[in-house]
Amino acid sequence: MFQIRQATVNDVEIIRQIAEQTWWPAYSPILATEQIAFMLGEIYSAEKITIQIAENQQTYLLLIEDERPVAFAAYSPREEDVEIYKLHKLYCLPITQGKGYGRVLIDEVCKKTLEAGKHTLDLNVNRYNKAKSFYEKMGFSVAYEEDIPIGPYWMNDYVMQKKLS
Repeated sequence: MFQIRQATVNDVEIIRQIAEQTWWPAYSPILATEQIAFMLGEIYSAEKITIQIAENQQTYLLLIEDERPVAFAAYSPREEDVEIYKLHKLYCLPITQGKGYGRVLIDEVCKKTLEAGKHTLDLNVNRYNKAKSFYEKMGFSVAYEEDIPIGPYWMNDYVMQKKLS
């Protein structure tokens, strides 16, 4: 049994733990150890997540299985185009992968996007990440490629998009 709830600043450490347990297995085959460590520290610092939640920069959803948080998603309107929402983060603990929780969280973000009166959801995925095929199954398609500098590294991504109705 599971439930989804909006995360608060009290959930920052839980989000960071899920990210830590998810990133290493997900990105070790495609990124250097140093880059993973840097990006985790940069993207998932307690301060950064706290500000994102407290200032409503991103809405975080936690998926709770048997009273234990096991997955999360974060989304917001795109800064440069508020007509488009962006799924910034979607991570499920490796032990829960295959249970459909990624699909459940994407469906919830799609619902929230439509409730906001918007009809397009974007996300970035590393061009070598096997999650790309999952997103395609969820109805996303590649819109364009994007290379984003992050410290001394680059995120080599596809921007994928899904039209909602």
